[in-house]
Amino acid sequence: MRVKRDKPRMIRTQIQLTPKQSEGLKRLSEERGGSMAEWIRKAVDSLIKDSAGPDWETRKRRALAAVGIARSGPDDVAENHDAYLADAFYDWKK
Repeated sequence: MRVKRDKPRMIRTQIQLTPKQSEGLKRLSEERGGSMAEWIRKAVDSLIKDSAGPDWETRKRRALAAVGIARSGPDDVAENHDAYLADAFYDWKK
């Protein structure tokens, strides 16, 4: 029979800290409670979350907020883009 674990399985990892980092981490653990390893795991989680960038909903909201904020010429570009492109190439070749 398997025993259900409440905590996720941990992988033992060895790291090296500078004396200043070690002292600060010990002080943090004493002042706020928790082990040094727990604070390191929290820092790693935060770093991973920050490096992942915004989630899909945030990116979608930002993109939709940018729609229509600028005007730059004719209103019929969607329908007549080929003609505008041909004109631009013609002007470029001159």
